Amino acid sequence: MEVIEVLRMNGGIGDTSYANNSLVQQKVILMTRPITEAAIADLYSSLFPKRICIADLGCSSGPNTFLAVSELIKAVDKKRKTFGHKSPEYHIYLNDLPSNDFNTIFKSVPRFQENLKKQMESGFGPCLFAGVPGSFYQRLFPTKSLHFIHSSYSLQWLSQVPELEETNKGNIYMARSSPPSVVKAYFKQFEKDFSTFLNYRGEELVTGGRMVLTILGRKSEDPCSKDGCYIWELLAVALSDMVSEGLIDEEKLDSFNIPQYTPSPAEVKSLVEMEGSFMIDRLEATKIHWNAYDTESFGFDEFKDGGYNVSKCMRAVAEPLIVSHFGEEIIEEVFYRYKKILGDRMSKEKTEFINVIVSLTKTI
Repeated sequence: MEVIEVLRMNGGIGDTSYANNSLVQQKVILMTRPITEAAIADLYSSLFPKRICIADLGCSSGPNTFLAVSELIKAVDKKRKTFGHKSPEYHIYLNDLPSNDFNTIFKSVPRFQENLKKQMESGFGPCLFAGVPGSFYQRLFPTKSLHFIHSSYSLQWLSQVPELEETNKGNIYMARSSPPSVVKAYFKQFEKDFSTFLNYRGEELVTGGRMVLTILGRKSEDPCSKDGCYIWELLAVALSDMVSEGLIDEEKLDSFNIPQYTPSPAEVKSLVEMEGSFMIDRLEATKIHWNAYDTESFGFDEFKDGGYNVSKCMRAVAEPLIVSHFGEEIIEEVFYRYKKILGDRMSKEKTEFINVIVSLTKTI
């Protein structure tokens, strides 16, 4: 499986699209807003660029694509007014893999620009957009051309499925029953990819440039803890049940592994320090309920059937990977079973995603 060809979110605006099933990701962007706003305000206050170039890496498509960008622009505009400066030009680069639904994004740009003008006062500078297709594990931008990089829920995805010495039997990701060599291979792939990412971004950012990354991760130092693996373990249960009923070939399941790694804050810190291009300004881990509606916190009783929301969210993310490996004919049955499993587990347990957030400054 060539990850660059099949790793994408469900496009369009249909019932199973990412655009309509990405509430968790939206909530995470809003949760991390104070960190991103502080970082870009500090950037502006130290560099005062007349043209500010912002890249959103792993932008996907749908309303979340413009949410982070909008908040960053507003933070800069607020800060520049305190200095009495003329508005800078905003150059916004939206990046994702070539298979991403860029058409939906581009159709939405004029409306976003118009709405932004209405929200901002007179004197607001031009806001120009460009799409940048390609893997962020390679060079994407000219040397020292960017001021700010934002990425949310993207860097947990690997450039490829790790090369495994042993079969990860019955699993589709790291799990407690995975051989130690499988867990080691997953970390080694993340180590290589994340270090490559940092190195290339270090070349593309100006000195003093900032970067805020939110990565789906874990708090535990155990790579196979429920923090980062449980959501995939339950999908593996659905697939394994279909194997036992003869609906999926067992060898087909054993050869399917998700190209993802959910790091701990300590792992992120270690790799940033080892690469050497950035200083860590802030590093923390937060959590959010799987369906983004924790009834204890929000009081939304109508969202009690969390399995429905979460299974659709996961389908929007994982369907292209599953289709490329198993074929399209099993999709409805897989996610019907997955919904039931999720609903059962979520009714009995506290189920949360862990977000590892790191704010960085380019130092060299």
